[in-house]
Amino acid sequence: MEDFQVKDKSLAVQGHLQIEWASKHMPVLNQIKNRFSQEKPFKGLTLAACLHVTKETAVLVDALMAGDATVALCGSNPLSTQDDVAAALAEKGAHVFAWRGQNTEDYYKCIDNVLDFKPNITLDDGADLVGTLHSKRQAEITNVKGGTEETTTGVIRLRAMEKDGSLKYPIVAVNDAYTKYLFDNRYGTGQSTIDGLLRATNTLLAGKTFVAGGYGWCSRGIAMRAQGLGANVIVTEVQPIRALEAVMNGLRVMPMEQAAPIGDIFITATGDISVIRKEHLEKMKDGAIIANSGHFNVEINIPDLESLSVSKRTMRPNLEEYTLKDGRRIYLLAEGRLVNLAAAEGHPSEVMDMSFANQALCSEFIATSERLEPKVYCVPKELDMKVAELKLKTMGVTIDELTEEQKKYLSTWEMGTT
Repeated sequence: MEDFQVKDKSLAVQGHLQIEWASKHMPVLNQIKNRFSQEKPFKGLTLAACLHVTKETAVLVDALMAGDATVALCGSNPLSTQDDVAAALAEKGAHVFAWRGQNTEDYYKCIDNVLDFKPNITLDDGADLVGTLHSKRQAEITNVKGGTEETTTGVIRLRAMEKDGSLKYPIVAVNDAYTKYLFDNRYGTGQSTIDGLLRATNTLLAGKTFVAGGYGWCSRGIAMRAQGLGANVIVTEVQPIRALEAVMNGLRVMPMEQAAPIGDIFITATGDISVIRKEHLEKMKDGAIIANSGHFNVEINIPDLESLSVSKRTMRPNLEEYTLKDGRRIYLLAEGRLVNLAAAEGHPSEVMDMSFANQALCSEFIATSERLEPKVYCVPKELDMKVAELKLKTMGVTIDELTEEQKKYLSTWEMGTT
């Protein structure tokens, strides 16, 4: 069994610097790491992780290893791995199987490599690790005490597994923690998606018509940042409450069919399939830019785009020009994969500090709990609040505390108007 597989071991020197830089901006996770190094909550346990292999993920892996975990790690997207970070992690002793630019076969082979370590706890981002374990390696599930899930798409898949009785071990939905989705999904995705768009195109957003596919927490952040840069933002939605919120936030809301002919830039982040498809592509203007910030590369129907095209060429890194049969050109970013990770560096370290603090604490919760029923669990409220408290403390922010009188008032019903 291989210990690791990365693109180039010689990149480790730069990778260590990247990890050091991220660590300086992740004080909450470092406090948890310091405690883990003393208490060793993962002694004797193997943790298998399918996460974006970035400098921030490396800080999480450091924390888990400080807690005496054996960690096996693969990438959760073929284009999101930072090769220098992967090399550095391998040098630190993590069993890393990840490199940027994997094909589908390599991607799933790396998942198998990680599962060969017979994990006791899984950490997933998109549920491909859990899916592979449940579909192809069911006999090994008995080794697993529980797992965590990082992203919206993965939680959707896992809840579907729970609903039809397929889920065989408990999963904590880290994505659904307040200190994850209110910050990571909104501020992290918003900033990093615009970063990826600008790195790939260097286009001016001011004055452009920008179409946000969806208005969940990720798309809220994308729309907010595009609006802040002067774009005229349109939102497409299928959920009436989210659509209403977008309207109340001063955005135009309409079906994708109506947005298609007037949009200059389209970015999806819904967790669903074929948000942009043939009937939309047929109506887009010459020069339209399309990208995706949802976890899987299914939100833009690329086979439809291919079928409408007579040629394609790479104009710049992460920017492909498709020439359609009628001469119009449509520009696809990052092969339709996560544009914020494929064309940029992903979320800033400061926001991943909270997300990965949740991952670390929820992994500890699983490790130290009695065996739970096989279903999807919310992050325990006390862990969510602890992450927020630690983050505020590291930022030098203090808040009020309830007085005894206030606590009594909130715990009784007798007192009304006086």
